[in-house]
Amino acid sequence: MDFSIKSLDAKSTIGGIKTGCIAVAVFEDKKLSSAAQALDRKGEISAALKSGDVSGKAGSTLLLRGLNEGSAERVLLVGLGKQDAVSEKDFNAAAQAVVRAFTTLGSNEAVVALPFDAVANRDSAWAIRSVILSAREAAYRFDSLKSKKDPAANGVKKIAFAVPAAAASSAKEAITQAVAVANGIDLTKDLGNFPANVCTPTYLANTAKKMAKEFKLEVEVLDRKQLQALKMGSFLSVTNGSVEPPKFIVLKHNGGKAKDAPTVLVGKGITFDSGGISLKPGAAMDEMKYDMGGAASVLGTMRAIAELKLKLNVIVVIPTCENMPSGSATKPGDIVTSMSGQTIEILNTDAEGRLVLCDALTYVERFKPAAVVDVATLTGACITALGHHNSGLFTRNDDAHDALANELLAA
Repeated sequence: MDFSIKSLDAKSTIGGIKTGCIAVAVFEDKKLSSAAQALDRKGEISAALKSGDVSGKAGSTLLLRGLNEGSAERVLLVGLGKQDAVSEKDFNAAAQAVVRAFTTLGSNEAVVALPFDAVANRDSAWAIRSVILSAREAAYRFDSLKSKKDPAANGVKKIAFAVPAAAASSAKEAITQAVAVANGIDLTKDLGNFPANVCTPTYLANTAKKMAKEFKLEVEVLDRKQLQALKMGSFLSVTNGSVEPPKFIVLKHNGGKAKDAPTVLVGKGITFDSGGISLKPGAAMDEMKYDMGGAASVLGTMRAIAELKLKLNVIVVIPTCENMPSGSATKPGDIVTSMSGQTIEILNTDAEGRLVLCDALTYVERFKPAAVVDVATLTGACITALGHHNSGLFTRNDDAHDALANELLAA
C-alpha cells in the first residue's frame, strides 16, 4: 500500500483533485467540514445529511457518485461525531470506516481529506498516522503457510492525504513514521502467527540477525555454553526439557551519543509453553505459541526504531527457549541458582516467565541503562483481574509519580 501527500494551495483545490474517490467529513449537528463544503456546489452533500442518508455519527458513511461532475469519481461522506468535540475514538472510528469503504471500491487510488487538525488534544500528524495504521491493519494477511492462498484483495492501493501546502512537510514525516510503525507491527504479528515448529528460538535469533544486516544494527546471540558460563541457571532450567537450543539475543541500535545511557527493552521469548512438568490443560494449548509475544513486540519495536533512524541508544534483549516436559525437564521442587546468585525453588514449572526474565534483567545491568522495560505475556490471573482490554503495568515505585510509568501510560 502506497501513501502520499496531496498539497493544496490557491492553484490546487479540493474540487480540482482527480481521483477515484475522495473522503470528506460530515458531523452529527448537520454541518460539513470545509472540504465537504468545497465539494457541495449544488447542495447534494447538504441534502444527504439533512435527509438522514448519513447521520454524521462517528464511523457512519455514505458513498456518492458523479457528484457535480467533479474531478473525483466518487465522494465518500464520513461521520466524525460532534464538530466541536472530535475525540480520538471518534476519529479512529472514522478512519476505520474510510478504510473499509476503500476496500470495496473499483478504484486503485483515493484521497483522504478529513479535518486532521480537529481531534481534541492531537495534531494533524497523529490523525494521518491513525489512518495509515488503520489501512495497514486492514490490509494485513498471514497466508505464507497456506497451500492455497486467498485471492488478493481489490480496492484502493494508493492513498493520498489532502493537506494545506504549509503542512505538507510535517504530513510527509507523519507518513514515514506511520509506515515504519506499521512495518514493525506486521513483523510482530508475523512472528506471533507462525506456529511453534517454525518460530523457534533459532528462528527468532535469525530474524534478529537479518534485521541487523538490513538496518546496520549490532547483534549478538548467546548459545547454551555461553549462558552456562554466565551462570544463568534460572533461564536454563526452563529449557531443560526441550530439544530446541536456547538463544539469548542482544540487538543494539546506537543512534544516540556514545555516552548516552541506553533504553533497554527485554522481551520474553517462550516459543512454546506447555507448562513443562506442571502441564497446562490440553484445551487451547495451541495458543501457547504466543508466549513469545514479548519477544515479537520488542523486535517489532526495534524494527520501527531502526527504520526511523531515531537518535537514541536502544538495546533489545530476548531470552528465548521452549518450556517442554521430558525426562530431562526441570521438576517441581527443584532448586536452581540465578545469574545474580539467588537460589530459587521451583514449585510450578509453568511459572517459567519469571525464571527467564530474572536472568535477563540481571544481564542488562551491565549496560547501565537509563530505563528498562520488560514485555511479557502475563498470567491468566492478569486477565481475570483486568479483563481483556487492559494490560498489566508494574513499576518499581507504587505511586502516581513514577515518571517511567506515566510515560508508558501516555504512550
